[in-house]
Amino acid sequence: MKKLQLILSIFILTLSFGCTEENNDVDLETIGAPKNVSALTTITQDNSGNVTFLPKGEGVTQFEIFFGDATTKSVIVNPGGTYTHKYREGVFKAKIIGMTINGTKTETIQEVTVSFLAPINFEPTITIGSNLSITVAAKADLETFFQVYFGDVPNEVPVDFMQGEVITHTYKTPGTYNVRVVALSGGAATTQKITPVTVTNLFAAPAPTVPAANVISMFSDSYTNVAVDTWRTSWSQATLEDIDISGNKAKKYSALNFVGIEATSSPINASAMTFFHIDIWSSDVTEFKVKLVDFGANGTFDGGDDREHEITIANPKKEEWVSLDIPLSNFTGLTTRSHIAQLILVGAPAGSNTVYVDNVFFYNTAGSVTAAPTPTRPASSVISMFSDAYTNVAVDTWRTSWSSATLTDLSISGNATKKYSALNFVGIEATSTPINVTAMTHFHTDVWSSDFTQFKIKLVDFGADGAFSGGDDVEHEITVNSPAQGSWVSLDIPLSQFTGLTTRAHIAQLIYVGAPSGNNTVYIDNVYFHN
Repeated sequence: MKKLQLILSIFILTLSFGCTEENNDVDLETIGAPKNVSALTTITQDNSGNVTFLPKGEGVTQFEIFFGDATTKSVIVNPGGTYTHKYREGVFKAKIIGMTINGTKTETIQEVTVSFLAPINFEPTITIGSNLSITVAAKADLETFFQVYFGDVPNEVPVDFMQGEVITHTYKTPGTYNVRVVALSGGAATTQKITPVTVTNLFAAPAPTVPAANVISMFSDSYTNVAVDTWRTSWSQATLEDIDISGNKAKKYSALNFVGIEATSSPINASAMTFFHIDIWSSDVTEFKVKLVDFGANGTFDGGDDREHEITIANPKKEEWVSLDIPLSNFTGLTTRSHIAQLILVGAPAGSNTVYVDNVFFYNTAGSVTAAPTPTRPASSVISMFSDAYTNVAVDTWRTSWSSATLTDLSISGNATKKYSALNFVGIEATSTPINVTAMTHFHTDVWSSDFTQFKIKLVDFGADGAFSGGDDVEHEITVNSPAQGSWVSLDIPLSQFTGLTTRAHIAQLIYVGAPSGNNTVYIDNVYFHN
C-alpha cells in the first residue's frame, strides 16, 4: 500500500512537471527526512477513553500511527487530518511515523496518558421498606456502573447494577447497617457514599375485625373512610410520609413531637360509638399520647364549647404492632362527641421517635367479633391442628390452591385466628403427616360469622397408602344449618357421626364450606380432635 501510494505520488508529480513548458527535474534522492514529527493528543473528558491525534511534522506527505495498546493495526493520516482512538485507562507509548514523498521516514515515540475522572453528581437513593428490606438505586455522571455493599456480612461481595436499576435487599435481623454505594468510572477513579440505615421487622398492621356497620373509619384499608382535611396540620412538629407496607397503606410520622389531624370541614359524630381504635408501631417511642377534641355545635376551634381529653400510653411495646382500643368513656373531658374535629398524636422522646399508624377509627361493640373462648380440655386428650391453647401438629396448608376463599391470618386480642372471607369452600391439608385420630372421639372447631346461613365440615382419610384417590380414601361431611350469627359457635361433633369416615388413622384433609356460597365470612379457631 505504501509503495502504491509513493508510485501514484511520483506519477502525479511527473505529470505536473511534464505539463510545464520548462523541464524542471526533481531529484527525489535529495529530499531529506521529515523533521519535528509529533502529535497533538486531545483526551475527551467524559471517561470514554477517546483520544484524538493531530500529527505534525515538516516535509511530511503522510503519517502512520501505531497506538501502543492491544490494537496492532496502524492508521494512515494525511497532513492536517485527525484520527480518534478509544483507549482504556493507562499509559501508552504511541509511535508517530512521518513519511516524505520518497518514502523516507522519521518516527517518534509519544507517551499518551489516559486517566478517567471520578464520577460526579453522584446521588444514591436508599429507601427503607418493610419486613427488613431496603431498595437501592443511584445516578451519576461519568460512571460506567455502580456497586452496593449492604454491610451485613464479612468479606461481602458487592452487587453490581446500572443506572435505572433498583436493587432490593432483605436483612436477616433488625439493626443499623452501613450501606456503601460506589460509582465506578472506566478506570480506577471511583466515588462512594456510606449511609447508615436502620431496618425493622415492620409488617402490615393486622386487619380489623369489627363489622363495617359498627365503624366510623378515619384511615383504614378495611373500611370506607370519612373525609379528613389533613393528616398533618401546619402547626405540627413531625414529618409525615404516606407509605405502603406489603400492599397496605400506612402513615409514617418521623421526628415526632406532636402531630395534628383535622376533620374541621366535616366533624365526626361519634356519639353512637363506644371505642377509639388506632394501631401503632415504633422501634423507639417511649410514651404515646392520643388527644381527641370536639369543637362543639358551632364547629369552631376555641369557640367556647370545645371539649377535649388526652390519654397517655406509657412504654408501649416496641417492634410490633400495638392495637389500642380505648373506651371513649376514658376520655373523661370529652363530654360531647358529636363534632370531633381534631386528633392529636404525641410521641416521646420529643422529636426523636418514629411512629407508624394504621386503622384509625371509632366503633361500637354490637356484633363485633371477639377472641374465641379458650379451650379447657387437658392437652393429654387433644390432637390440635390450630389453637393457642395447645401444641399443634404439622399442617401443610390452611388454604389449598384449589380453594375458593380468601385466607387472612390475624390476631384478635392477642389470640391467633383464621379468617376466611368470600367463602365457598376451603381445603386444609396435612398430607405430609396425616393425623391418626383412632384414639379420639370428637372433632372440635370454633366458628364465628355475622352472615353465614349454613356451615359444612368434611373430614377425609387418605388411607394406608396416604394418597388422594388412591382407592382406600374415606370421607364424610357434616352440615350445620342456621348456625348462630354474631357470636362464637363451638362445634363439638362426635366422630361417630362422620359415618362415612370408616377409618381415621390417616386424616389428611379438612374442608370447610360456607353459605351463601362465596358471600360469607367465617372466623376459625381451636381446631382439634379430642377424647
